[in-house]
Amino acid sequence: MPAPLHDTLSALAQALVARGWMMATAESCTGGLIAAACTDLPGSSRWLERGFVTYSNAAKTELLGVPADLIAQHGAVSEPVARAMAAGAARHAPVQASVAVTGVAGPDGGSADKPVGTVWFGWSVQGELHTACLRFAGDRAAVRQQTRDHALQQLLALVAASAP
Repeated sequence: MPAPLHDTLSALAQALVARGWMMATAESCTGGLIAAACTDLPGSSRWLERGFVTYSNAAKTELLGVPADLIAQHGAVSEPVARAMAAGAARHAPVQASVAVTGVAGPDGGSADKPVGTVWFGWSVQGELHTACLRFAGDRAAVRQQTRDHALQQLLALVAASAP
């Protein structure tokens, strides 16, 4: 694991354990990379509760409770869906923090409005929802790795800013 990612995960683990919190992931375009990175760190069972890989729209609805009409109206790669995924992960797992990602990793699947590299993020920390949209450059692997890294860095920032 690259040193910056290891440092982020170590700090996230410390922040979650210090608060007695658990986290969950809800992943689409990363296909489990975020949860896999978390489990690369020894002792992750103390702070990682579960991961949802919800690649299809049906999985987002069935596993996370994202309304199908929300996906139909806004598309899977959208702020409302990222928000609903983060909230759904927090509702469907006994956790205080969750992270969700949905995006276009490429090499195809992009559009004028949502080009390849577009990723929506959602985070839930103690019930407070946050979202962001970023566009990453590079091939499919690069987009997915950058997505994983940003998702974890921002989750760390949000957890660290919350009361222990």
